[in-house]
Amino acid sequence: MALLMLYTAPSDIVAMLGTFTIMGVVLYPLLRALARRIESKSQAPAALPAATDARLERMEQAIEAVAVEVERISEAQRFTTKLLAERTAPASEVRRP
Repeated sequence: MALLMLYTAPSDIVAMLGTFTIMGVVLYPLLRALARRIESKSQAPAALPAATDARLERMEQAIEAVAVEVERISEAQRFTTKLLAERTAPASEVRRP
């Protein structure tokens, strides 16, 4: 505190303390109210309607069916690529001699 007094006048210290006190008294309740408002918005509803559960179940089944079909298509793509690679390999060996 002694170093602070060397560089500032006592009236400046009083002004700073008053400013910070007023800011704390005004800003603290505002920020607290804002935080409560944000928290109340972020809470999820207590329960979903039964229709929503049924709809989510159907969506889950549809997504699983699509995943199975995509896997089947990718397996067919790998098989086709393998066949084409085997088909072109002997032809390139025949041309060399």
